[in-house]
Amino acid sequence: MPPERQRRPRRGWGASALALAAATALAASTVALTSTAGAAPAEPSTAQSAYEWDNVRINGGGFVPGIVFSETEPGLAYARTDIGGAYRWNPDTERWIPLLDWVGWDDWGYTGVVSIATDPVDPDRVYAAVGTYTNDWDPENGAILRSEDRGETWDVTELPFKLGGNMPGRGLGERLAVDPNDNSVVYFGARGGHGLWRSTDHGATWAEVEAFPNPGDYVQDPSDETGMMSDVTGVTWVDFDPRSGGDGSVTQDVYVGVADLEDPVHRSQDGGRTWESVPGAPTGHLPAHSVVDHEGGQLYMATTSTPGPYDGDSGDVWRMDLATGEWTNVSPVPSSSEDNYFGYGGLTIDRQDPDTLMVATQISWWPDIQIYRSTDRGETWTQAWEYSSYPERDKRYEMDISAAPWLDFGGGGTPPETQPKLGWMTQAMAIDPFDSDRFMYGTGATVYGSDNLTNWDADTTFDIEVKVRGLEETAVNDLISPPEGAPLHSALLDVGGFTHQDLDTAPDQMYQQPYWGHGTSLDFAELAPATIARVGGSDEEAAIGLSTDGGDSWWAGQEPAGVTDGGTVAVGADGSAVVWSPDGTGVHVSTTTGSSWTASTGVPDGARVEADRVDPDVFYAVSGGTFYTSTDGGATFAARFDGLPAEGNIRFGAVPGHTGDVWVAGGTGDHYGMWRSTDAGATFQRIKSVDEGDAVGFGAPAPGADYPAVYTSSRIDGVRGIFRSDDAGQSWVRLNDDQHQWGWTGSVVTGDPNVYGRVYVGTNGRGIVHGDLVGGTDPDPSPDPTEDPSGDPDPSPSPDPEPGPDDCGVEYGVDNTWTGGFQAGVTVTNTGTEDLDGWEVGWEFTAGEEVTSLWNGSHTQDGASVRVTDSGWNARIAPGDSVRIGFNGVVDGEPADPTGLTLNGQACD
Repeated sequence: MPPERQRRPRRGWGASALALAAATALAASTVALTSTAGAAPAEPSTAQSAYEWDNVRINGGGFVPGIVFSETEPGLAYARTDIGGAYRWNPDTERWIPLLDWVGWDDWGYTGVVSIATDPVDPDRVYAAVGTYTNDWDPENGAILRSEDRGETWDVTELPFKLGGNMPGRGLGERLAVDPNDNSVVYFGARGGHGLWRSTDHGATWAEVEAFPNPGDYVQDPSDETGMMSDVTGVTWVDFDPRSGGDGSVTQDVYVGVADLEDPVHRSQDGGRTWESVPGAPTGHLPAHSVVDHEGGQLYMATTSTPGPYDGDSGDVWRMDLATGEWTNVSPVPSSSEDNYFGYGGLTIDRQDPDTLMVATQISWWPDIQIYRSTDRGETWTQAWEYSSYPERDKRYEMDISAAPWLDFGGGGTPPETQPKLGWMTQAMAIDPFDSDRFMYGTGATVYGSDNLTNWDADTTFDIEVKVRGLEETAVNDLISPPEGAPLHSALLDVGGFTHQDLDTAPDQMYQQPYWGHGTSLDFAELAPATIARVGGSDEEAAIGLSTDGGDSWWAGQEPAGVTDGGTVAVGADGSAVVWSPDGTGVHVSTTTGSSWTASTGVPDGARVEADRVDPDVFYAVSGGTFYTSTDGGATFAARFDGLPAEGNIRFGAVPGHTGDVWVAGGTGDHYGMWRSTDAGATFQRIKSVDEGDAVGFGAPAPGADYPAVYTSSRIDGVRGIFRSDDAGQSWVRLNDDQHQWGWTGSVVTGDPNVYGRVYVGTNGRGIVHGDLVGGTDPDPSPDPTEDPSGDPDPSPSPDPEPGPDDCGVEYGVDNTWTGGFQAGVTVTNTGTEDLDGWEVGWEFTAGEEVTSLWNGSHTQDGASVRVTDSGWNARIAPGDSVRIGFNGVVDGEPADPTGLTLNGQACD
């Protein structure tokens, strides 16, 4: 995992609404409720379409820093992620249910979850502390979310400071804790020097505990100018001894960990009115995690040298007798040992047998983490693996990664390392309070767990399997959906990316040869879609990979001198040229499939590049508000248009089947929107209804249309959302709703070229989301889309074509030609009096033509013979109605009229 997740520049929010109440005996100020999530949304001015949403299955892919089981209700558990929201475990399906998909664009920081707590009295209540960064990357303050229906809906209380769900120390905790006797009382430990906070009304209002003496002073790197490492780590966990209270009365003994190397543990013995440092508390390390054995009267604490999760080279495990105050070092490997090169992370106790506890090494990259288990309160320990005959390891466990087979990272590892690893960044670990055989723990990419854990104590093998189904936490940089082959390819942060053969099945492996930790861009040749290029970041391997078999296999290309990261890449329409704009050097072009490169001229370093989807000689670039065009295969570029946004995220794409047709989205402030050119960038016209444009892509045309559907993540007519236009931007329909927003979605949105209505949305932590029309068709599609208003150089055919020969109802026509290729279409008209329910069209090419991509149907070609069947959604054609099939093809010379036109076997000539 890289030391920092990618952040996205964001729009600023409005001013926070904070309600201040009179000071109480415990507080300097009280923060009151500001908003409710899940209330009825305002009526949008744009149309709304009925869509079904789901994730493209990867199964995990990001850091899970917290897992919390309910001690009140069997099977109830929650997980939190650093940028991907919170989840609830469904024990019936053994899948995680996302709880924060309602978080919208302006509230994107709420997807970073600092802490989560389930109510030990009322299992319907759950709390989450949210906010992603404390520096200026996140422009707004954090918040406490509370729910009375297990996360189905939430109320929000904004805080007067920021939180750090994606910052160092995010795996410490838990910082949120509910009083197990009086559940109206909830504590929260803040970072940044903001101290300890308390609510006495189930989280509706919060107040700083004035009497709490120490907000923490630990700073990992005071010289860090980004603010990521120079922020005060603050309060790390809160725990209760429930024996010191009774039902309905405040628990008296409260323990708090603080990131202070000399004063790490504090307590109150009067329900939070007064506080003191705990005598004899161990010093020299940070208090990372705690657990109270409320039967045996022990407090256990795991410590580490840094907040983690990527580091920590020293630590201990301590036990405090709550009756005597005596501290005992019970470390499996104490920090004083030369064998200790790690701090301790995940810490848990078996509530069915409280003498049993487990702890994990927070980080030990090489050769692996270690998990320790004790059945005598830490007096002795056994470990999950040990060396048999170095470098071979003897393991107590067997791992099953079939739910996410890519977790082997492409190989079996070189002993003593193994793949899959037992874990890394393991700061979350929990034994089910109701089932000693069940436990779960988090890593930097998944959740592992076991359902026969007690086999460990019988010296028999226990099973570890992936427990992450339903939890999707990748950050998406780019997506492509070619018209042939696998339906989707992705460029992702942390795990590189995948070729997705099946949207509902996790891929077998992430990209290999070359492998890198994060992908930045990818593209395919529109007319030869098996040719794909992808780029990303790697210190050890080439930053570009290429495939000519649709992503089934890859090889590493050469690279120009000076490349430091992937940048963006574009593949010419026929695959004959690849234009690459990497970080660290200028734009280059290869006509040898990546084996050699030549510097392009006339285009600035760092420009974003794309390819025309029809003309192989045409490439485009955007930089500094200027649009550049190349007409010689990327060798030279010329500035064509000056006036696009010079700041903010700028993304653009060319339209399949329409040469010179380009859409640009992006900007900031007053210069923020969407623009379109139909003359290869010589001129642009603004799409007036788009207030703020951020990502734009294209998919299969609507039934009866020949212009692709346009998809975007934008603010249109005052509404932020995912939109589709079936008439080249004249009108838009919103596809998502207020319960499906997924935070920030500005990286990439694109359609599927073979399935009308299907859209793929890249998120910044909720993985790849795909949407489909409910029932497979739009409930109210426009039967006659408005003709292209912008003078498309490829005019649409008549919307009411004449029937073909012999009244068969099939008409073939060539729409456009270029050197070596052409675009054509077939219109199927129902000339009868009954519905046509399912259709197949056939013809024979006469000039050696070959179909390279086709939309609105599924095709096969055997020599000159072509057969096209319906796509399901367009199978039924009412009397007098038509369906238009479009396709691109290659030909040596000029395309000719075909022979042998048939419809459902009936000859038409």
